[in-house]
Amino acid sequence: SKINAAITAVGGYVPEYRLTNKELETMVDTNDEWIRTRTGVEERRILKGEGLGSSDMAAPAVLELCRKKGLDPLEIDCLICCTVTPDMVFPATANIICDKIGAKNAFGFDVHAACSGFLYGLTTGAKYIESGSHKKVIVVGMDLMSSIIDYTDRSTCIIFGDGGGAVLLEPSEDGTGIIDSLFRGDGSGREYLHMKAGGALRPPSIETVQRREHYVYQEGKAVFKAAINGMVDT
Repeated sequence: SKINAAITAVGGYVPEYRLTNKELETMVDTNDEWIRTRTGVEERRILKGEGLGSSDMAAPAVLELCRKKGLDPLEIDCLICCTVTPDMVFPATANIICDKIGAKNAFGFDVHAACSGFLYGLTTGAKYIESGSHKKVIVVGMDLMSSIIDYTDRSTCIIFGDGGGAVLLEPSEDGTGIIDSLFRGDGSGREYLHMKAGGALRPPSIETVQRREHYVYQEGKAVFKAAINGMVDT
């Protein structure tokens, strides 16, 4: 019978600090009603503290999953980390997470696909299970968006927060699990939602930092229109 990849455990983590709409009112020209009517957001969690990165949200999410499932991290075959805020450009944040949780028998890699990342990672992980090559695959999605948000830009700082979640994929032969997926990507909308500098095209420089080009840039109306049309750009 066909092997499917079933989600058999979940874990999550959100930071304690709550950045409320009321607090944002003191930071940028906005207000609670404007934010709630347009986004539905009342608060967003923010990771505070020196020396903390995305892996510090992912590791507790995976460890919670392991506790709930009774899973020893040494049993994990593979860990896929879906994020656009990796701890560093390299090594892969997936491998940093594996180190922090003691998953010494796992290999790992990052999926860098923004809002689509977790879905892409989930489907990728499912293929390892379906092929029969792996039995326990962790897919973790997290972003430390506060690290790339300009808190003087009211068009973006009202939306994003920090947090992470993880799932365990295991083989299933009873028809349950991930059945199918249909993905299409469209990079033509990148001008409306991107980070202007920091990549190979425009490496970091004093000038790019001074121009505040290492933050999320978004043309909200164009992105919203594309989303409504079912064309969400990654």
